[in-house]
Amino acid sequence: MRKLVVTENVTLDGVMDMAGGWFDPLDKETDQSDITAAVAEHRAAADALLVGRNTFEAFRGFWPLQEDDPTGVSGYLNAVDKYVVSRTIGDPGWENSTVLRGPLVEEVRALKEAPGRDIVATGSTRLVHALIAEDLVDEYRLFVFPVVVGSGARLFESADIRLDLLETRPFTSGTVLLRYAPTARNGG
Repeated sequence: MRKLVVTENVTLDGVMDMAGGWFDPLDKETDQSDITAAVAEHRAAADALLVGRNTFEAFRGFWPLQEDDPTGVSGYLNAVDKYVVSRTIGDPGWENSTVLRGPLVEEVRALKEAPGRDIVATGSTRLVHALIAEDLVDEYRLFVFPVVVGSGARLFESADIRLDLLETRPFTSGTVLLRYAPTARNGG
């Protein structure tokens, strides 16, 4: 069975909402080459992207237009199978995109049971909260940036989630990758 991996950029105080402008994926002022390499490793292990409508529309309006993308994200997103959870989108307007209309749990379980590599969910606050609530997430990959914003949407709405640490990896910019898997429910 494929893994569903939630990958998020978060602040030190746990905010995943980027509305405050604290995250720039194409920042040329900061050495992000080691982060770019880590993200490339993760992309190589995944062949599907799962997002909500807002994130999908933001990505569709930004990444296909990037002609000089040193991160490789643009090329990857244009080629990868994209699944957008939405009841309102008709034609997704981006190649390799499929609209999932629900029910969410059935749609995601079907994706996880299909052949392939990891499925990555990113951004998509409401979708990710629903995936967490339904216990569908197999791994969390959190890029924690050394920024405190004080308010905004947070990744975890519940304090009743137990995680096992899989990896910590610091980067030259002060960002740290934290990888976790949910602790097994049967006493693990």
